[in-house]
Amino acid sequence: MRRPRPRLLALCALAAVPPAIEAVLLVHFGFVAAEGLSSQVTAVWPYDSYHDLRWLYVYHDSWPEFLAGLLLLIVFRGLLTTGLVALAWPAEAARPGLRWLLGRNLALSAVVTVLVSPWALISVAASVVALSWVLLASLLPMFLLAPFLQRAAVVEPWWRGLPSIALVGWSLLNFVVITVAGALCWSVPGWWTVPVAALAGIANGLLWERTVHVAVLTPRVRWARVPATPIAVLLALAVPLAIPLLVQIVPTGVTIEQVVLGQRLPADVRHAVIVLAGHSSAYDGTPPVDANVERFSYRGLAGDGRPLPYRPGDTVRSLESGAALLETQVDRLHRRTGRPVALIGESEGAMLARTYLAQRPHAAVDTLVMFSPLINAGRAYYPPPGTPHGWGLVTGWQLRALFGVVDVFGGTGTGPDEPFIRSLLDNAPFYRNQLMCPVPGVRMMAFLPTTTATEAPPGDYTGIPVFQTPGVHGGLLGRSLVQDRLIHFLAGVPESRKRQEYPLLQQLGAGWQAPPLAIRINPAWNDRRQPDPSFTGRVCQPA
Repeated sequence: MRRPRPRLLALCALAAVPPAIEAVLLVHFGFVAAEGLSSQVTAVWPYDSYHDLRWLYVYHDSWPEFLAGLLLLIVFRGLLTTGLVALAWPAEAARPGLRWLLGRNLALSAVVTVLVSPWALISVAASVVALSWVLLASLLPMFLLAPFLQRAAVVEPWWRGLPSIALVGWSLLNFVVITVAGALCWSVPGWWTVPVAALAGIANGLLWERTVHVAVLTPRVRWARVPATPIAVLLALAVPLAIPLLVQIVPTGVTIEQVVLGQRLPADVRHAVIVLAGHSSAYDGTPPVDANVERFSYRGLAGDGRPLPYRPGDTVRSLESGAALLETQVDRLHRRTGRPVALIGESEGAMLARTYLAQRPHAAVDTLVMFSPLINAGRAYYPPPGTPHGWGLVTGWQLRALFGVVDVFGGTGTGPDEPFIRSLLDNAPFYRNQLMCPVPGVRMMAFLPTTTATEAPPGDYTGIPVFQTPGVHGGLLGRSLVQDRLIHFLAGVPESRKRQEYPLLQQLGAGWQAPPLAIRINPAWNDRRQPDPSFTGRVCQPA
């Protein structure tokens, strides 16, 4: 039996120690929501830099602090990668001197940091809005670039030619290992996270060994004269432009308006109903079939009490101002029909309805149904323009620049400071801890697509009944089962269903979330005494 080579043992030790140290710190501070990230400290490029930047984008509060942190991360990553590459170098190939490796890896650390920064930035944006397609927009480019960047430390010139099939295979395995390791780090209790993170680091070391071997010993590079890596970077840059367009054109089935507004409600539904559609919806003013049902208008009511038609741009408003409009509409509908009022909201409409119940409740409203609410939104922060300092200051400015570029290529015209987004940012403690909590005197339930499981860190996320079903954000109502359950719930029948795969999907997404900003450290949040699910692992905890 062959004994392990000393260099391989040293490589595994070097790859295991940093994840273990990060895991010790996370467990010590009880930061359960971020435990899934610890295994990525020594992951093969570019996932290691992706790990670093997500922490930096969330945890800085000034330009000098960000720039100093960025410089430290580049130097740390360059030094660590130099050690990993030197120990992973195959014995049958001549290894360059350490000075050459150090200079190359310091320079490449800076290059990879620049290349990865847009996707780390989008990951932080995903933690603000809690939308799975935004997280997907940050991961797909990483997946595409990984085989090209993983040879950069050893191949000259690394930016030309295609990576070998073997390198692509090891890159795929790297992604799987990171995903499973993140799930395991989060799943095990307490201090068991530390040895699991160390074992994940050992797996990273073995992946470094295989990746370097394949990159160094590949006999021939295909398309050696083609600048394949820059082309891959350009393709990766197109992903954030393409995914929003694909989300808009993919059919989502029957809409909430068609289900509730396009037919009469059964006789056993004794409520008047207000339907709140989501972001970028529109309303042409056509009255519902049932006189006891109304469409919420993001423009308010006409003089005769009818909801005004509105365009997609009218949905770009703060949740607080929307709640004020809803207060008026609830009062008018209740006085007109004499019935108790049920609210049915989808996406932004669900957030608006829940905000209304927290700020301006009406005694007549005794039922709330939320479709695709933004679970645990507002996990990061950046201050408004003109603020000289604050957590995520540079993140905000870079997001504004990124959205500006996207708008040049036909984006939505909205940005990271639109009123709806600022509502999530400024009132994050409420949306993180209380969104899915019971309201006294109100029957509540939420219909959740399975993609919601990947939109927030694992853990307890609801104190109200939920109905989980396969689907994407805003894509549940095309299913007759969901439509039937909605009508049953409005008629007073309790409804709930949890799917077995939902917790597993939560755990598999643990390593790809940006670390949440701790509620207690942000002075911009007035309600900093709210319990923080990032540390408790639970929502609906009393202050």
